[in-house]
Amino acid sequence: MTQEPETAKARAVGINHVALEVGDIDAALEFYGAIFEISLRGRSETMAFIDLGDQFIALSAKRTRPPDTDRHFGLVVDDTGAVRRALEEMSVELLPGGGLDFLDPWGNHVQIVTYEDIQFTKTPEVLRAMGLGGLGKSEGALRELAEKGIAPR
Repeated sequence: MTQEPETAKARAVGINHVALEVGDIDAALEFYGAIFEISLRGRSETMAFIDLGDQFIALSAKRTRPPDTDRHFGLVVDDTGAVRRALEEMSVELLPGGGLDFLDPWGNHVQIVTYEDIQFTKTPEVLRAMGLGGLGKSEGALRELAEKGIAPR
């Protein structure tokens, strides 16, 4: 077995999950369930894990921090219009700017982005398992992926 030199650095290869602190797990599942189709990967009294195919969001009870300002996470969806309509129906205020950003009831800043326009791709197997087998990429996203040497199958 060859040993790596001590100066070798690990490469970050992806994000497994994002953890959000919320006030109450049941209320958070109700809030996010009103916006998105969700499937639980697991649950305890203080944690819930929302499945995103090969990734997940962890909801952790008892948020103690003030609302986020610049700190945020981007959640990729198949239909930004459906998210916008759900947020409007729930009277959730959208944050200023050109995107689809909002604060959840616990102050987590969520930015919604569409799958077709980002430099992010899931394998056909993961898309099929998620019921999204026909989800595609825009020409711009395909071009950006190709420039990075990533060609969706």
